[in-house]
Amino acid sequence: MDEKVHLPPYSAVSLPPPAAAAAHGRHRGGRAMRRSRGVKLFALGCLAFLVFAQWRQIQPKNEPRLSLKKLNDDLATCKKLRTKPQDPAGLGRDKNARYVDGGKPTLIKNATIWVGEPVEGTSEEDARAGKGWEWISGDVFLEHGLIKRVEANIPSNSLSDDTIVYDARGRQLTSGIIDMHSHVGVYPLPSLEGNADGNEMSDNITPWARAIDAIYPFDTQFEVIKSGGVTTSLVLPGSGNNIGGEAYIIKHAVGKSDGRKEISAEDLLADPDRTWRYMKMACGENAKRVHGRVGRRPFSRMGESYEFRHAFEQAQELVQKQDDWCDKAEALGIEALEEYLPQVIAWEALAAVLRGQVHINTHCYTVPDLEAMVDHTNEFKFPVRAFHHAHQTYLVPEILKRTWGGRPPASALFADNMYYKTESYIGSEYAGRILYENNLTTVYVSDNPVLNAQHVLFEAGKAYHYGLPYHAALAGVTSAPADLLGMGQRLGKVKPGFDADIAVWDSDPLSVGAAPVQVWIDGKAQFEDPVELSKPLGPPIKPDESLGEVVVEKPTMLNEVLFSGVTKVLLSDESNYESHGESFNVAISNGKISCIGTCEVEFKAGAASGAKVIALKHGYLYPALTGVAGTLGLNAIDAESSTDNGPNVGVFSRAVDGLMLDTKKLHVAARYGVTRAISAPTFTGGSTHYGTSVGFVTSALTSLEEGAVFASDLALHYTLDVNVRAVSSYSAAFGALRTKLLKAATSSEPVLDPFSEQSYLKKVLNGERVLALTINSADGIATALKIKSQVEDVMLATQTVAKIKLAIIGGAEAYLVASELAEASVGVILSPLQSTGESWDSHRALTGAPLTNGTTVDVLIDAGVVTAIGLKEDWELRDLGFAAGTAFKNGDGRLSEKAALDLVSTNIYRILGVNVGQIENTNHFIVSEGSPLEVGNRIKAVGSGKGKVAVFV
Repeated sequence: MDEKVHLPPYSAVSLPPPAAAAAHGRHRGGRAMRRSRGVKLFALGCLAFLVFAQWRQIQPKNEPRLSLKKLNDDLATCKKLRTKPQDPAGLGRDKNARYVDGGKPTLIKNATIWVGEPVEGTSEEDARAGKGWEWISGDVFLEHGLIKRVEANIPSNSLSDDTIVYDARGRQLTSGIIDMHSHVGVYPLPSLEGNADGNEMSDNITPWARAIDAIYPFDTQFEVIKSGGVTTSLVLPGSGNNIGGEAYIIKHAVGKSDGRKEISAEDLLADPDRTWRYMKMACGENAKRVHGRVGRRPFSRMGESYEFRHAFEQAQELVQKQDDWCDKAEALGIEALEEYLPQVIAWEALAAVLRGQVHINTHCYTVPDLEAMVDHTNEFKFPVRAFHHAHQTYLVPEILKRTWGGRPPASALFADNMYYKTESYIGSEYAGRILYENNLTTVYVSDNPVLNAQHVLFEAGKAYHYGLPYHAALAGVTSAPADLLGMGQRLGKVKPGFDADIAVWDSDPLSVGAAPVQVWIDGKAQFEDPVELSKPLGPPIKPDESLGEVVVEKPTMLNEVLFSGVTKVLLSDESNYESHGESFNVAISNGKISCIGTCEVEFKAGAASGAKVIALKHGYLYPALTGVAGTLGLNAIDAESSTDNGPNVGVFSRAVDGLMLDTKKLHVAARYGVTRAISAPTFTGGSTHYGTSVGFVTSALTSLEEGAVFASDLALHYTLDVNVRAVSSYSAAFGALRTKLLKAATSSEPVLDPFSEQSYLKKVLNGERVLALTINSADGIATALKIKSQVEDVMLATQTVAKIKLAIIGGAEAYLVASELAEASVGVILSPLQSTGESWDSHRALTGAPLTNGTTVDVLIDAGVVTAIGLKEDWELRDLGFAAGTAFKNGDGRLSEKAALDLVSTNIYRILGVNVGQIENTNHFIVSEGSPLEVGNRIKAVGSGKGKVAVFV
């Protein structure tokens, strides 16, 4: 606060003497004052003094010189400063504070309900072990924005006549999903500079920034995210600052169509009373990269640590000054105060942190960052609610338990997204299970738009797949984040007194492809005519405790191995088998499949030679997978340029010349049965391509190994999506491609360099290579088809009969030109399977049920387009089977299991012009327990054409 300037008291004696009197005093030689006049003046002076003295006597001794109203307001603020919030109660409310008058009650009948807590009487130890958690059959009654009744059978005649009745038909019902880390509204999609407001980059320490001031209520992601059953999100500022500002919990209901009063950020707030406040902090790489440079902090993690401590020091000083003022005001009364309550907007929110009024959520990956933040909590006495991203928390549970406040922070994780920067290079898909075993809490988040929050529930599904108990995985997106937000008595469970946020699912919520058939927020159904996928009604997943067993990550390499208990073989159209009762045996010899069937001779010989025999439960044998369109083999850590082949903005190159094998990414690929990869040099960065692609084996140590490279120059790649705008206009880029193709078509000059761009363009025109174009927009694809036709016409005019083999990579909007693609025999590699519409050239991407009837893959398949699934980012390699599973489960019968697996194997080669007969062989295969298209499968063996099979038992 600035020091106040106090004016002198206004009184007669303080005034300067009259000008005339002053003048007389200066003329000593003048005539003396007459006695009578002097006596009169003296008497008047005495009288004035007596009047002044009397006036002083009747004035209060402690006359306030500040505004009494302001001082009283400040005294009231003292009470607020010293009040610590309590989690708001759910029971006892007549209606939800968000309820809009006029809403009708709803009865959801015939549901299979996940309450969200174990049955009454279950001990804490048993509950943690998974006992007492049940799906129950019953009805749920919603009224006034609350869950009023959860009972086995609620008779309709006991309810008011205006009650809406919804028949769940036995489907699974849960509370609405809660995403505890989202940037919806502050980073709207499609991404545009004009409304990208997620980070206040003017300073590194911005506790004064508030996400609510930037939430854009017209962000289309509100509706898309809600279509994934997500009803509540914590909207955080970004992680470009060590202290980024205040976060807010919102519900995904916007405007009158969703039952709200108005379109506003205020109307989105999940808790209109704002019981708790929330703040985002971030450790590590981001703030260093954004703010650090020579002469400016934070240049290093040491600088970051000081930034945190200095900020808390400022807040601590403000807290002390405020407490001193409040103590004095309460002891002496406000009349005794000579200044107002110290208040500084810049530090107010951080002071509230130290007063225990704010839940801290900190972006923190690494052990040194985690330990430093834990030290800060103990120095300045504040708790941390959750560490976000938190890749290395599974390594240091004891450090987390040292956090001040007695409650270890939760870990807010992705299931398997890693390797994108140094901080994420050390991580484990088994982190959730390990943390749970150490009595720590794990929640799963999207960081939307980093991951599409529409599918944040499947992060929990994958966590279950990797060994987190089923109940803990489902709690990780329902009751656990609700508790961490201080809303555990209102959100995250299906119980009377809780907010009426409900989702009914078309299949088990943790299964591949699960989608809601209806969502309620505050008791209001959110979709007027939702698309419901055609799926058979099945029971909930029966939790498989064996998933929590320690997984063998380092394989044993064997020449021979025998498998029994194989129930499905999906190697090719000619070699598909499905057991109906009795299972098959499979024999592997010298790393190759040598027998499928009874294999009596092989098993007898194996017994004699001591070959390993592995008995499978519901075994599958299917082709190994292929990772395409990512940066596998050209990159180790995405954000580290020294580990990357680098961009090809203006120079044509061959990926085979830049191969970097034996990386962690490739080790993981081989472990998960992605035995081959096809990568092209990047154009400007990830998901862009320019040059010729290479096909290689992921388990090779160098490119000199025999069989390491199966295609040196597979296809010729160009990027023509939004990324080309970094160096050109769309029209110029497409025009340049046309010019190159026409020049190659009409030039008769010999090409001297067989590895030049001109040489490969010739091969494209001769039908020897595929032209692979990375394009997302339907308009761009249409232009590419026109260029293909124009060049073919010129070739025909010169009596050269050939058709350009064209492939599209990306393809977010390809469904809009599906028939044209099919007519031109152009294949599409969707990268990823379901685009989020993150950029303008993909903003028309289909979202799927319940908003749209199918996604791009469905439309393309219906049109007869050969379709495959690629990698938008390399970490997705673990999820290729699940992506194929999503297409299978949500395809309304379009695909068989084999056809779904073709999306991540055979179809890739068909699109890129590789002879499938050369690829679909007995060398590259996977043996698993359970379907590769479902959660819970376990890979037991991988063949990668190296003469031995990798066995994981």
